[in-house]
Amino acid sequence: MLKTKSGLPKHCGWNTDRHGVRRVRFRKAGFSTYLAGIPWSETFMRAYATALEGVQEQASGVGAERTIPGSLNALIVKYYRSPEFRGLKASTQAARRSIIEPFRNQHGTKPVARLTRAHIKDIIGAKADTPEAANSLLKVLRVILNYAVEDGMIPNNPAVGVKRYRSRGEGIHTWTEEEIAQFQAQHPIDTRPGLALALLLYTVQRRGDVIQLGWQHVKGDVISLRQNKTDESLHLPMHPELVRALTMAPRTNLTFLVTASGRPFSGPSFTNWFKKQCRLAGLPQCSAHGLRKAGATRLANAGCSTDQVKAITGHKTLSEVARYTRAADQQRLARQALSIQLGAEQNASEKLSNQQTRLDKTGSKSL
Repeated sequence: MLKTKSGLPKHCGWNTDRHGVRRVRFRKAGFSTYLAGIPWSETFMRAYATALEGVQEQASGVGAERTIPGSLNALIVKYYRSPEFRGLKASTQAARRSIIEPFRNQHGTKPVARLTRAHIKDIIGAKADTPEAANSLLKVLRVILNYAVEDGMIPNNPAVGVKRYRSRGEGIHTWTEEEIAQFQAQHPIDTRPGLALALLLYTVQRRGDVIQLGWQHVKGDVISLRQNKTDESLHLPMHPELVRALTMAPRTNLTFLVTASGRPFSGPSFTNWFKKQCRLAGLPQCSAHGLRKAGATRLANAGCSTDQVKAITGHKTLSEVARYTRAADQQRLARQALSIQLGAEQNASEKLSNQQTRLDKTGSKSL
């Protein structure tokens, strides 16, 4: 999501209200409102999504002449008002809007009924240079057009059956053990970056959950949290290294991780700050999310089952963590296979040696 120089979402700025209280104000296209909550928090993002919805309804003239009946604009307005969309997390709503709105600006006036699979292929194909972005748009279009089917605007979903692009790589880079050690050498455990690495690596949680953790989440040797993305409630036993890191953390802040001014991080500001710490350690290829992948990989390499890894990461399905255990299983099975091969070769060598000895003895007696 785009943000302003002040670190706030687009169209937002700090403003002092008539009571002298400094608050975040949303302004766009003549629409203005104050937003509740700490910037980038769940409450704040829900208010931000509602403000954006107000602008869209005002701009498109919901129920007025500016929205052409049967157009993609009309469909998107309906979708934004639907229980399916309103039931999403505020952060998910904002992420989905960031994909929908560029598409809407380009194609909003076009009739939904004339949209064919060939059109979808062309729209997705225009993003072929960025396959991840193309796949994200295709995923959202399937959702929107499925809503259009349910609403009776079209008989079939033209996005169904359109093939995704194959990813060019394995996604976000997974930290290696050498990279973790290199970061720790630059940023010891008693520093803010060192604490951030420990929280990310040993809780194996997403950035948005880690930056909200504080002493209120610690119960004995367990960290209890509810994941923002999945709403999953987790109770995580703490790794000894995380316990050691927290013994050095102050107890004066609401969250373990704070900015230089002592305030909680927003998601984007933490990403930028941590990326800077990675560069200082000579690791420009590394990121916060890569540590979640490294933590899951460690669990898999230790021999944890898919269910056990899922219990830590909070993934909903086994397939989501299978990529970590699959790689670990491949290495373990490959070592077992090599061990069997070497054992077989050793046995064959011993049999051949014994056979040769018997032949030598037989030959000696015949002489």
